[in-house]
Amino acid sequence: MTNMQRVVSSFMSLFLILWMFVVLDLVIKVSGNAEGDALMALKNNMIDPSDALRSWDATLVHPCTWLHVFCNSENSVTRVDLGNENLSGQLVPQLGQLPNLEYLELYSNNITGEIPVELGSLTNLVSLDLYLNKITGPIPDGLANLKKLKSLRLNNNSLSGNIPVGLTTINSLQVLDLANNNLTGNVPVYGSFSIFTPISFKNNPFLYQTTPVTPAATPQQNPSGNGITAIGVIAGGVAVGAALLFASPVIAIVYWNRRKPPDDYFDVAAEEDPEVSFGQLKKFSLPELRIATDNFSNNNILGKGGYGKVYIGRLTNGGNVAVKRLNPERIRGEDKQFKREVEMISMAVHRNLLRLIGFCMTSSERLLVYPLMVNGSLESCLRGHIHTTIWRYISSSNLILC
Repeated sequence: MTNMQRVVSSFMSLFLILWMFVVLDLVIKVSGNAEGDALMALKNNMIDPSDALRSWDATLVHPCTWLHVFCNSENSVTRVDLGNENLSGQLVPQLGQLPNLEYLELYSNNITGEIPVELGSLTNLVSLDLYLNKITGPIPDGLANLKKLKSLRLNNNSLSGNIPVGLTTINSLQVLDLANNNLTGNVPVYGSFSIFTPISFKNNPFLYQTTPVTPAATPQQNPSGNGITAIGVIAGGVAVGAALLFASPVIAIVYWNRRKPPDDYFDVAAEEDPEVSFGQLKKFSLPELRIATDNFSNNNILGKGGYGKVYIGRLTNGGNVAVKRLNPERIRGEDKQFKREVEMISMAVHRNLLRLIGFCMTSSERLLVYPLMVNGSLESCLRGHIHTTIWRYISSSNLILC
């Protein structure tokens, strides 16, 4: 091989290598820009007076550096968090082109129009929060394809039509809120919907909630002894009625002495101060608080100490809370003891104490739920204007100060 041939061969090899790099780079850019283009379509369809989308730049390789956008290790979008950003406009079908999206948070805005049917292709979606907007139209049937969905909150919109029956097949669904809409028809009461209470569907004037009825067993007839059977039934009814008549006072007394408050709430006496009303504490379920805190994500930690950690959380009604999760070693004793401690905390009144909203207790968890402080850090809330001696006592207990 001559020198010229060697030079040509080397040049061709170098050209092929460079060409492969160029093609690979183009593939990466096209992949990243596909999701970026989908989000840019949303931005272009939104009015953004607060400039929340100012960092969304279509010239970048991928949208993972944009504000309110989160990606996985492969630079694919997994979360869009645009709640309470004063956005108005309509959702776009291109949102269905985010294959790895897990969280779509667009609550508390002024979004109008309908829910795109293309959202039904987001098969990795875990949470869909579109509540507190002005969305109209039906709930798309395609949302039944979201088999990983755990939280569906569409409350406080103007949605119409029937609730898609297919939603009852989403076995992972733990939080559902369709309240305050214009939905019609009957509420499904089977499948995953069997765990939800009427509060999930309240304030839909034309939505009817039914209770499944088990068909009564047909009594067997005795053709040869109808008269004897009838006499026996009458005699038995008279005997039972007489027994109940004499026993009813005793039953009433026993019931009165042994009755107990419902499982979901227990009463705490209200103070006379008109600015402080304790009413009833809510007993939260563990799945509800897991959803509210993104499964107690480290990204949601507000503070921690010897008692445990405090997480920011968002409830199904849109309210923000602080969830105190006690360390396992601080879980001591029975549920009754924990309830007594909660009741004592609830009755502690001070201008620097946050009022307890509710609690959760399981065999392995003890959690306290407080309103979220809007201003100031947790440390300043815990320490501000409190004498050192009092602080040492409070910090070892289950109280939160502000």
